[in-house]
Amino acid sequence: MNWPLNNLKNPFLYTQPYNHPTMNTLGQLSRRQYAWLVATLFAMAVIVTIGGIVDRSGGSKTTSSPSVRQTIRQIAPTLGTTGLAMAKELKLPRKVDKDASLETLGIRQEQLDHVTAHLLSHRGRMLKYFVYAALVLFGLVFLTQLGRPDGSPPEQRETWYPQTPYIAALIVSVVVCGFALGKSPNPMEGAVKVFKAMVGLQPSVSAVVLALLFFLVLAIVGNKLICGWACPMGAIQELLHRVPLPKRWRRLQRLRRQKIPFRLSNTIRGSLFLLMLLMMFGIVGGRKGFVLYHFINPFNLFNLDFEPVSILLTVIVVLGVGLFAYRPFCQFVCPFGFVSWLAERISFAGIRVDHDRCNQCGACDWACPVEAASHKVEGRLFAADCYSCARCLTVCPHEAITYGPILTHRIPPEETTSQESDSFS
Repeated sequence: MNWPLNNLKNPFLYTQPYNHPTMNTLGQLSRRQYAWLVATLFAMAVIVTIGGIVDRSGGSKTTSSPSVRQTIRQIAPTLGTTGLAMAKELKLPRKVDKDASLETLGIRQEQLDHVTAHLLSHRGRMLKYFVYAALVLFGLVFLTQLGRPDGSPPEQRETWYPQTPYIAALIVSVVVCGFALGKSPNPMEGAVKVFKAMVGLQPSVSAVVLALLFFLVLAIVGNKLICGWACPMGAIQELLHRVPLPKRWRRLQRLRRQKIPFRLSNTIRGSLFLLMLLMMFGIVGGRKGFVLYHFINPFNLFNLDFEPVSILLTVIVVLGVGLFAYRPFCQFVCPFGFVSWLAERISFAGIRVDHDRCNQCGACDWACPVEAASHKVEGRLFAADCYSCARCLTVCPHEAITYGPILTHRIPPEETTSQESDSFS
């Protein structure tokens, strides 16, 4: 929807670089807010420290490389997988004799070593869960407590919610949750492995269910915070989209300002999710256990694993298109993005619109890189994905947009004044 701009200049264009004086905002925080900041940083340090301890002490580790003289039944448990999944990776029939040595089944040691490395890459690090939680905690506290200094007048709104803390969190996500700790675990796997367990491709149903619940909780606590602040693939797309383009590239700059219609992107994303389920259960294609997302998983970038070649092509397309289109993989493909979009209906915190103050000037729609702001102003129940990026929180001239508990009703100033006068009469 094209909102009337009421002669507003458009410094709100989300494609323009943000020049918020972060240090000035930090210096204006109240004592209460400084207490929140210190407590949050301390809590994050504790969470990550506990994660490091758990990571070192927990989890089974493969002490020696499996040999082709062993059987699938002997090797699979040491790699944290099932016999069916291992047979699939070795390109053996589903009903192959799992008590026969791999050597007798025609498997070479080099082939086994390659499959072993691939399966181990899916095991992931426990520490990564804790880093995810720490980043989401930081995002939640920043958006609800620290972004706007207490008592700051509306005239200073362009200094609220500086983007530097957000960008710092994105960089940590890419470096730590991505390249340092590898591709697993990640939200995309969380949405897929539950169904893989149903067809026998995962050894523990309870473990993958808990992983999905973990990511869903992080998405519900703060509106899609796991996608917006902590997911390394989401973070790298966000950072790419912020790369300044040369002024002479006017056509590409105009292309960047175009929003992808949510009805189109969500239809494609939901259709892929449904197709994945139909193929995994053998309803389409007749190959039970076929995982569509294995061939278009850009998280392999963080392990530098580009086999099959379709994964390399996916990474190239996502990163290339990501320079001009906002989070293309998140919007068009990611299965967790689709699942968490459904779960957003019960998010505890997120963007709130005070409709008594909003005059639909369109400032938030200009600032938002997707259709989430306009959908929230319209009051749609199934609004477009909101990644809690805080762009809209600095542009509303009427303070109609806030971030906080969604179920909390904010009383308009006129109503507050009347209530106060009633209380004194």
